[in-house]
Amino acid sequence: MSMDRDRLLEDFDDERALFGLFFAFGNRLQTAGDAFYEEITCKQFFLLICLSLFKETPPMINELADVMGSSHQNVKQIVNKLEKEGFVTTFYDKDDRRKVRVAATEKMGTLSDRYREQEERFMAGLYEGITKEEVQLTYNVMMKIEKNLIAIREEK
Repeated sequence: MSMDRDRLLEDFDDERALFGLFFAFGNRLQTAGDAFYEEITCKQFFLLICLSLFKETPPMINELADVMGSSHQNVKQIVNKLEKEGFVTTFYDKDDRRKVRVAATEKMGTLSDRYREQEERFMAGLYEGITKEEVQLTYNVMMKIEKNLIAIREEK
């Protein structure tokens, strides 16, 4: 963090400063991610990570949207771009033709293999100087904040 920003944040209470850091963090993470891959954007990469969480049955777009914390429309646009580039394929559910499912292609596996070492270096750099306990604590706090955000959204 720059010294100017540190001084500016001194006037905020910790909750407001953290709120602002969420946005700055998201922007920095997206910028770093967009520079990481030549073929895809950070958001497309995040979708591919979320897609890999579904081991048994390829998910529907709304299931991906829920995991990603994004709208169905935004996820559908990302899926369309990834499908056009050959990283995913979409198909109708065999039991319910109204449901469209998303699956990774072999090209996605090739991409993952190609960037594996670079991904490991990125993750190591991202968490440099941070203990496993700090990562776990941060994860737990972020999960609670996400739960609160979902509750706030559902109240509206």
